[in-house]
Amino acid sequence: MSLQNAQDKHWSKVELLHETVKNPNIHVRGNNSYYSNAWTGSFEDSVVRYLYGDEYSLDAWEPQWPIDQLYIGDYVCIGAEAVILMGGNHTHRTDWFSLYPFAEVILDAYLGKGDTIIGSGAWIGMRAMIMPGITIGEGAVVASGAIVTKDVAPYTIVAGNPAAPIRQRFPSATVDSLVALGIYEWEKAKFDALKPYLCSSDFDALVAASAKYDQSQGLLPR
Repeated sequence: MSLQNAQDKHWSKVELLHETVKNPNIHVRGNNSYYSNAWTGSFEDSVVRYLYGDEYSLDAWEPQWPIDQLYIGDYVCIGAEAVILMGGNHTHRTDWFSLYPFAEVILDAYLGKGDTIIGSGAWIGMRAMIMPGITIGEGAVVASGAIVTKDVAPYTIVAGNPAAPIRQRFPSATVDSLVALGIYEWEKAKFDALKPYLCSSDFDALVAASAKYDQSQGLLPR
């Protein structure tokens, strides 16, 4: 699957980010993260906003400050019309009396927000907005229409404006163990072999299958 021409777009087709992302300030891990682009332009054209490094900005000017980066893990699902807002404070200083970005003070007006990180296995719902400098944890879910202003913990579902935690997908002990297990750090062969266990909710079976696989590959003592 790859980016489709406008006349060929359909909700069942997606844009694989590793095939289309060109901005050097967007870092995509792996080959499985996608954007559901049926109703918009490409991921870079429609989702990522105000990030230096697109074709126009590279030709038009040199940045005068460090550029906050966007990091996207593997197996990330991004719903249609989501927005990932970059660009720090957009040169609007809320601690100044005037919010206007006057050219003569532009360097002082800009404040970076830090890198934006979307952890592996996360799901960003349709029309959700992620504000600058946010970290979305592994396996987290951002509900449709949510506006995320704070970091989201791994395997947590958030919704609303501003987005607030609704619940954890699994008990806290299971979440901690899942993160420690590092399923998205596995080599592809192991990940593919254990898909039946990943597509279930039996954590003990997953742990046992992981250990058995590692033993079969000589990674653990028998």
